[in-house]
Amino acid sequence: MTFSSSSSSSFDIEQFKITQRQRWNSVAAGWKEWWETFEIAAQKVNDRLIELAEIKPRQKVLDIATGIGEPAITAARRLVAVAGSSNKNSNNANKGHVLATDISTQMLTIAKQRAAALGFQDIIKFREADAEMLQLPHSSFDVALCRWGLMFMPNLDNTLNYIFHTLISGGRFVSAVWAEASKVPFISLPMNVVMHELRIASPPSGTPGPFALADISQLKTALSKTGFTDIYSERLNVTYEFAAVEDYINYIKAVATTIKSALNNESVKRQEAVWNIVREQMRKRHTTANKSVRMDNECICISAKKP
Repeated sequence: MTFSSSSSSSFDIEQFKITQRQRWNSVAAGWKEWWETFEIAAQKVNDRLIELAEIKPRQKVLDIATGIGEPAITAARRLVAVAGSSNKNSNNANKGHVLATDISTQMLTIAKQRAAALGFQDIIKFREADAEMLQLPHSSFDVALCRWGLMFMPNLDNTLNYIFHTLISGGRFVSAVWAEASKVPFISLPMNVVMHELRIASPPSGTPGPFALADISQLKTALSKTGFTDIYSERLNVTYEFAAVEDYINYIKAVATTIKSALNNESVKRQEAVWNIVREQMRKRHTTANKSVRMDNECICISAKKP
């Protein structure tokens, strides 16, 4: 989530990256606590991305902005599955390879722990890396993936160019981005409350953030300009559920980087007043008869091919 300040200033890409790294590191403990709740709903997206990627035996897969390890883990599971019975006695390293990158060291630590717990430590390798400066050999991957990461890239064209060059001819790039804010209440509801209550200005057009690529034509144009072909997109519903409103509030407090940063400057009393408004909005709009929380959100999946 990215807010702009009320004063106008030029956008500093390097400072943005530094801030993003710091913020994601600062909420890594929250993600470790809540990753299972998040991934129960997100698994639908992981699975669809892997289907669109058409992963085959022994392929090399790149996952950009992997965060807590997805869709890298789902890709590893797929590589093992497609290896076939003839390879069932071989070690995982012979079944393919996944390189998962992220800008946050702390998020990668969680991803490594998850991969190890599943026995994928040989098939998935992790690297701290800026997506715009991957420094990977050209034509070294069969598939590239990015789930909910492209929207935060301050230079989309650079990122896509790096991805393009890492893929072999015929390689596929598959990504997921969020639709417009009104269709993603899971993120936008608390964001809108905080922005309204703290009088934070909306970010200028083009500012990286969760809804920066909601107009999918922008991403399709960028992919085409990069050289990708066979560009395809579809929309998926992603339903997040929490046992109670307070569980959702605790989740957002733990993982929402920019909301946390914005509220840190407020008094404890003011912070609680803002959270009470979020609670009330959730009760009115997204609670069920048994007082649990259910939110439908729209995600856009897009795939493309390197000729």
